[in-house]
Amino acid sequence: MVSILNGKNGLHGETTGQPDFFRDLNLDQVIGAITRPKQEYNLQPFFWIPLRNAETVRYRQEVFQDLENQPVMEYIKEFAEGMSVTRRYVAMIEKLDFDYHKKGWFLEAALVYCDAVMTLARHLDGLPLSSLGLSTFREYLMHYVQSSAYRSLATEGQQVKNALAEVKYCVVIKNGKFKVKRYESEVDYSLGLEETFKKFKQSDAQDYLARLPERTGMSHIEAKILEFVARLYPEPFAALTRFCTEHHRFLDEVIQAFDREVQFYVAYLEFIADLKRQGLPFCYPKVSATSKAVYVRDGFDLALAHAWRYEKKAIVLNNFSLKGPERILVVTGPNQGGKTTFARMFGQLHHLASLGYPVPGREASLFLADHIFTHFERIEDIQSLQGKLEDDLIRIRDALMHATADSIFILNEIFSSTTVQDALFLSKEIMARLMDLDAVAVWVTFLEELASLSEKTVSMVALIDPDDPTRRTFKIVHKPADGLAYALSLARKHGLTCEQLQERIP
Repeated sequence: MVSILNGKNGLHGETTGQPDFFRDLNLDQVIGAITRPKQEYNLQPFFWIPLRNAETVRYRQEVFQDLENQPVMEYIKEFAEGMSVTRRYVAMIEKLDFDYHKKGWFLEAALVYCDAVMTLARHLDGLPLSSLGLSTFREYLMHYVQSSAYRSLATEGQQVKNALAEVKYCVVIKNGKFKVKRYESEVDYSLGLEETFKKFKQSDAQDYLARLPERTGMSHIEAKILEFVARLYPEPFAALTRFCTEHHRFLDEVIQAFDREVQFYVAYLEFIADLKRQGLPFCYPKVSATSKAVYVRDGFDLALAHAWRYEKKAIVLNNFSLKGPERILVVTGPNQGGKTTFARMFGQLHHLASLGYPVPGREASLFLADHIFTHFERIEDIQSLQGKLEDDLIRIRDALMHATADSIFILNEIFSSTTVQDALFLSKEIMARLMDLDAVAVWVTFLEELASLSEKTVSMVALIDPDDPTRRTFKIVHKPADGLAYALSLARKHGLTCEQLQERIP
């Protein structure tokens, strides 16, 4: 089956739950915001399946680039609206009580579907499409609208509707009873009344007609009237019944799948549109499942940017790179300096890239990992009867047991609940395991010794304002770890510098 997500092989299945690392990286917030306007499509499972095939990632990137062409996007949205109406009608049929009423809405659903499909085919025909995904679907669509199944559905459906539109009847109400008869050119007295009183009209008067709300339900009296009408005009109603029987499964599976899957693209492009208008950069990253030489220029935390989209707060852009034997970014610096946000950005970028998405950044080359393992601080659970250190050790042990050389680790202030000596000892042991694995990692820590532990480690530091050491810049740069400036800022903040102490001592 043709798939706009994975090519002709279709999807590889859908997982049953959100990955564990989503919450730590705030990806649950990002995916929630992306999918919230598209709840009818159940898109979230698509975000839980990262790709490891660079060719499939590029397949999706090309679809995105086609959809950035405004006419293409508008045509897809128009098609989606028609399909949404079709699904709504089909779902509504199950809630109706009367046979011909159900069949009438079934006919309407089929006609809306035919119109949506034909309109999309007409719009896509001749459009310059570069992606294999949309080009392949267009080819399928062109064959489909020429097929006998579609032609029969569209032609017979319109014929049945035209025949039903010709049905005219009268309802005679007398003494609390009614009867239904064929229309026999009886006079429409309402037209005569309007014409008679038209000459008395001097200006537009207030309209006192009551506007009754449109409804899809039918009362038992209306249903009985319809039953009598069907007896008076058996041919068009028999044709309606035949149509519903012969086309009871009129929705094409490939078109249904496309309708859902293409929203994976549309939802993300709509999500980032505001951020792009604000000047934040997005790019299509180079990806590889083998090369661990990664870099990003002007990257940022997508969850933070979305949360601040209506606030006048500047989003700080950061860079990082790993090359040659380098595998582990060790991030040090003052608290509240942007280190955790940087670590989240690193994880977000890699997961979004594995989905085929344009990522937050001006330029990027990223690794397609088999899994992302995160270790962020959690509130101690008194139900587990475990201390925080024991919990840290169990979690990191479980991650290392399941990790491979193709995994990514993002560790944030691990072992902060124990002494510096024990934290350093344990951290070096974990670091050695990561280096033996040759895994890519970001490690946010207060232990500066880790930054120069090996040729595989790269030191990055959260900067402070040189003119005001208490002010954070939220810039993270490649730089040897040096906590002196931060220590001085802390001492000055709490009045503990040499000069401040001397002023207070008599």
